[in-house]
Parts: sequence; C-alpha cells; structure tokens
Amino acid sequence: MISDKVRNILNEQINKEFYSAYLYLAMSAYFDEIGLYGFSNWTKVQAREEVDHGMILFDYMIDRNTKVELMNIDTPDSDFTSPMQVFEKILEHEIKVTESINRVATLSDDECDLATRNFINWYIAEQVEEEASVRDVISKLGMFGEEKASLYLLDNEFKGRTYSAHSYK
Repeated sequence: MISDKVRNILNEQINKEFYSAYLYLAMSAYFDEIGLYGFSNWTKVQAREEVDHGMILFDYMIDRNTKVELMNIDTPDSDFTSPMQVFEKILEHEIKVTESINRVATLSDDECDLATRNFINWYIAEQVEEEASVRDVISKLGMFGEEKASLYLLDNEFKGRTYSAHSYK
C-alpha cells in the first residue's frame, strides 16, 4: 500500500514530468522560429520522452491501486535568446528534476515503500542519462560556438535524433 505522503509526491512528480514536456515544446517552438529544425527535433523528442515519464508514473500508481490526482500545469518560460541559453536552461531544469526524483526515493525509503523505491531507481538512472546528454550538447556549443556553420552542422546532427518509447515494464 502506498502512503498518502508517497502518493502525493508521485502525483507531484507526474505534474513535473508533464511540465517538462511543455517546457521542451516551448523550446522547440523557439528553435522552429529561428530556423534550427534539428534543434527543434531534439527538443520535440525530449518532450515526448517526458510525457512517457509522466505516463509511467501514472500507470505505476494505477497498478498500485492508488489515486492519481492530476494538477494544473504551469506555463513554461518561452523567452529564449540563443541555443546555448536554451541548453543551459535545460540543464538547470534537469538538475531540478533529478533533485525531485531523489526526494521521491528518500521519501520511499522513509515510508518503507520498497516497491516504489525499487520503481524509482529507473528514474534515477534515466536522470543520469538526461543530464549527460544535455552536458554533451552544451560542450559542443561551447567548443564550436554559435557561428552559423557550427550551428548548421549541429542542427543537421540533431535532425537524426529519433523517438523511442520509454517503458518501465
């Protein structure tokens, strides 16, 4: 059985995952506006993954016979100035998500909810990948700068990123 505390934090995490999808879509729109369609693709793929993350939590809660309570999703920031600034915001956001996932793990331990603690390990590993992926983009942007030729090459690279559904089971 899931305690009220764990149920509440899982519902909050669902909201954070769907907010993340909104944030990535806002970033994708920015990249479309400035003609960086590969960067737009990168953030759209990321948005779809975040929806998956929310749905995995949703399904887990249903499997555990606990109430899912969907909350309002805040409007994301959409005032972006450069690709580097966007990816710095992405890293900052992913670090916050990692901290949030860590709080779920800690609370699961405190509540002796071993099933949730085991379940959340997938998210912990996923966040390591998320942060590393963003740091890689920031490194490339830092190394090559935001000159048009460099952006063109990165944009072409990012056009190749494809979505594959995430699942826990």
